[in-house]
Amino acid sequence: MATEQRKWAQVKREVSDLRGGLPLQPLTGMITPVRLQPPRTASGCVRGRAQAALPGRGSRGCRRGPPRRDGRRFPRTRKPTPPRENVLFGMGNPLLDICAVVDKDFLDKFEELVKKFKVEYHAGGSTQNSVKVAQWMIQSPYKAATFFGCIGKDKFGEILKKKAEEAHVDAHYYEQSEEPTGTCAACITSDNRSLVANLAAANCYKKEKHLDLEKNWKLVEKAKVYYIAGFFLTVSPEAVLKVAAQASANNKIFSLNLSAPFISQFYKEPMMKVMPYVDVLFGNETEAATFAREQGFETEDIKEIARKTQALPKVNTKRQRIVVFTQGKDDTVMATENEVTTFPVLVSDQSEIVDTNGAGDAFVGGFLSQLVYDRPVTECIRAGHYAASVIIKRSGCTFPEKPDFH
Repeated sequence: MATEQRKWAQVKREVSDLRGGLPLQPLTGMITPVRLQPPRTASGCVRGRAQAALPGRGSRGCRRGPPRRDGRRFPRTRKPTPPRENVLFGMGNPLLDICAVVDKDFLDKFEELVKKFKVEYHAGGSTQNSVKVAQWMIQSPYKAATFFGCIGKDKFGEILKKKAEEAHVDAHYYEQSEEPTGTCAACITSDNRSLVANLAAANCYKKEKHLDLEKNWKLVEKAKVYYIAGFFLTVSPEAVLKVAAQASANNKIFSLNLSAPFISQFYKEPMMKVMPYVDVLFGNETEAATFAREQGFETEDIKEIARKTQALPKVNTKRQRIVVFTQGKDDTVMATENEVTTFPVLVSDQSEIVDTNGAGDAFVGGFLSQLVYDRPVTECIRAGHYAASVIIKRSGCTFPEKPDFH
C-alpha cells in the first residue's frame, strides 16, 4: 500500500511539472483521458526539448523565413490580402450597349432597332467595360469595383442600372433629366458589326453635383486603384484632375488610357495637366503614335515612345510611372523606369475570333484585377492578355460566368 502511495505521489509531481507547476486537481465523475501537452514558449516551441531540424524550421522546430543573402532570414510572408469592396474606382461615359442581329437595309434606321429586333442589353462604355471585366476577374467580393458616370432618368437608364448590378459593379450614377441615357447600338450583319454611339447624358456629368458630394467622395477615398479612360477628358477634365490629385497625394495608383488619337490631338491641354499624376498609362499602337507626334518625340518606334512617355514629369516620385501599349496580335510593350519589355499575347485560332472591339477594355480590366492585389506588373499583363483572349471570342464586351485564370 505504501508503495502504491509513493508511486501516486510521484505521478502527481510529474504531471504538476508538465502543467507549469499547477497542482493536480481531484477528479470527480467520469474520467476522460486527456493527452497532456508539454509547456511551450510564446513562439510555440516546446520548452526544453530539441527537435530535429525540418525544412523551413530551426533546430527547435520553429518556422522561419527564407534565408537572406547575408545569411539572415526574412519573416514568413503572408498571402495577398483579398480585395475589399470599392477597392477599384472608375469614372467615365456610361453607355447602354444594345446588340442585335439585323439585315443590311436596317443600318440607316437605328431608331427602330429596339422595336423590330430581339436585342441584348449590356452595361457599356470604355471605363465601365474595364471595371466590369475587373470585377469579373476578381469575383469576390461583389462591388470591389466602383463606377461613376452620368445617365438619364429614363427606361434605358433603369436597364443600365440593372445591368451594372448584375455585373456586381457598385455603380453610382449622376441622374439628370436634360439628356437621355447614352447608348451604343451594335448592329450585327453576318461577320460584321456597325457601331452607332449616342453619348447624350454621358456628356452631362457635373463634378459639383456628384463627385463633390460627401457620400460619393468617401467612395473615392476608399479606393486604392483608380482608372479613367481619356474619353472622359472631353466631359469633365476637372473631375479627372481632382481624382488624380487625390490618388497622388495619398500614394495610391492612378491609371489613365489614351483612348483614341483625337484625345491626344484635340484635348492635349487637359491630358497633359493630368499626366503628371498618372502612375499607369494604357494605350494601343495607333494612340501611342499620335501621342508621340503631338509631344514632339520625333520617333515612330513604339518602344522608344513608351520609354519617353514613362520619363515625362511626375508629381508622386514614390511611384515610378509604368506605360503599357498593346498592339493587337503583336507583342504588348511595357516601359518602366529601368527597362522596356515586350510580352507576347495569347495565340487564338482565327476561326474562334468573333469581335475584337472590346479587347482593349478587357485587357485593362484584367490588368487592374491583379493590380488591386499588389501583384507584379508581369502578372497584371498576363491577366490582361487572358481577359482579352476571352472577350474576343464573344459578341460585345461579355464573358462567361467565371474566369479560368490561374
